[in-house]
Amino acid sequence: MKKLQLIFVSLLLLSICSTGNLWAQQAAYTHKEDVIYGRRDGMALTMDVFQPENPNGIGVLVMISGGWYSSHDRIQSEWLERIKQLVNHGQTVFAIVHASAPKYKVPEIKLDINRAVRYVRFHAKEWNVDPERLGIVGESSGGHLSLLQAATGTEGDPKAKDSVEMVSSKLEAVACFFPPVDLTAFGRMGSSVLSNSRYKHFILALTSSPIDSVELLKVATEVSPIRYITKSLPPTLIISGSADKTIPVQQSQFLAKKLEELGVPHRLEIREGKDHGWPDIAKDYNDVADWFNQYLQKK
Repeated sequence: MKKLQLIFVSLLLLSICSTGNLWAQQAAYTHKEDVIYGRRDGMALTMDVFQPENPNGIGVLVMISGGWYSSHDRIQSEWLERIKQLVNHGQTVFAIVHASAPKYKVPEIKLDINRAVRYVRFHAKEWNVDPERLGIVGESSGGHLSLLQAATGTEGDPKAKDSVEMVSSKLEAVACFFPPVDLTAFGRMGSSVLSNSRYKHFILALTSSPIDSVELLKVATEVSPIRYITKSLPPTLIISGSADKTIPVQQSQFLAKKLEELGVPHRLEIREGKDHGWPDIAKDYNDVADWFNQYLQKK
């Protein structure tokens, strides 16, 4: 009996030590919630900041977005494991919560992201982040917003009354998962999101008047990232599933082809057999972190 007890205790101690080693692999970090980066209609726009114990100076804006809907509770329930992968690489993460569709439309949401980038850059040094080493990442609508911001960021307004608006909203690198690239031509046959009832939630994120086809096409064209892609787009990582039934993989392939033609540093990774997201997608954020480490090295 005593021998069995000793064996049990030894196995228990071994288990504790092994678990401790696993925990040790997780980088220590601080988490500050509900940092207000702007306001819309009297509502605070917030972000959470995850700061590693030993930051490497890289700042990453993570779009908490799906179907252009965003909420703070999704940071802990859905995004925490993704964020930890970036933090483990020494990257400081800014989890951005934006105003949500269908109440707010994509053109308005885009302004929130623009504001968030300016705010992060203005306050970067307070978080031990280099303001010239900022990346952005998102999935689906978050990937769309990431691409759109990377392609349309602007210099600050030196005459602005708000100091935050004086700084640039440009980015130095972008990563996106299964992003909608062209909302007017969707899928293998170039079918339109606008004429497919399956994408009704997309349409409601674009306009309050879905029956106005002229207005709908106008907005869809204006918020399609492909319209703004130029050779000045920062290095771009694209990750998509080959079996995606929501955002056809052709969208990512179309983007990659365009970037190849323009000579923009990029990489397209297609996950064979994967649909619109996958259970262990957090592991793919190691590739995202490596991408940012490669292209956001200290100048």
